[in-house]
Amino acid sequence: MNPDLIAKIAQISSILEVSGYPKPGNVHRTRDFHDMVFEDFLISGIVIGDTIRSAATHGLEINNSISFKEANIGKYILQAVKETDKWVTNNTNLGIIMLITPIAMSAAISYNLDQLKENIHNLIFFSTVIDTVALYEAISIADAGGMGEQEDFDVKSNDSIQELIENNLNIFDVLNISSSWDSLAMELTNKMPVTFDIGYPTFSKLKKESSINIATIITFLTILSQVPDTLISRKYGEEKAKEVSSLAMDVLRLQDFDDDMNDFNKKLSEFDDYLFENKLNPGTTADLTASSIMVSYLADYF
Repeated sequence: MNPDLIAKIAQISSILEVSGYPKPGNVHRTRDFHDMVFEDFLISGIVIGDTIRSAATHGLEINNSISFKEANIGKYILQAVKETDKWVTNNTNLGIIMLITPIAMSAAISYNLDQLKENIHNLIFFSTVIDTVALYEAISIADAGGMGEQEDFDVKSNDSIQELIENNLNIFDVLNISSSWDSLAMELTNKMPVTFDIGYPTFSKLKKESSINIATIITFLTILSQVPDTLISRKYGEEKAKEVSSLAMDVLRLQDFDDDMNDFNKKLSEFDDYLFENKLNPGTTADLTASSIMVSYLADYF
């Protein structure tokens, strides 16, 4: 697939994700946070375009002159984070970048969704310790909140980089350590099951039947209802994350029998207010929504 097209789809996906409203607990077009606003996310979605295009262009070489080990995926994740950091002062898109960069590179050499999924896995699995060091630098620049402290290879530890090099750990290795409790890490080490099996089919179906906004919101709620958000669980505990997922399911159930959508919209707004007032931010779910949207639009061109 053409790298220019891939980059446009990546930008569109990032912007559609944040534009969905009211997307409960997150920044959206009618809700700002005290430290980041809607426009920050729009800017972030636009400025990564050149880097994603470069990543996809380099990915084309995997079928020609380089191997997956030479894909330099960490380099492009770091470049995208650095570019974002030039324009906005907060971590608006680290998780999105970590998800859409391998999608973009894989799309350049894939001809269907099965190939896309396998090549994403290959990019992560055959990455190198150089990629991991770049990823850690990207996380440091983004200053990602709610990462938690880990005993092994903690991104906040000054010794971690040396430990990574000494143990020759690639991106798959370090993400696999946290995949049991972090859904983004699980996604990247298990062929993106949430994106491909939950988010993508939901968004693809709804974008044909309804508005893009409804497709985005329902995709977000569907993911949240089935996958407790790990940004919430790291900050407030697993039980609170499960409670939020249960509330998301309650909203979705209402949509099933609300013909005029009035009750659904009221419940959706109440859910958004509740999460905002209690500082419960399903940020990982937002990232997975963006990757789901991207796969949906890519699928239209296979």
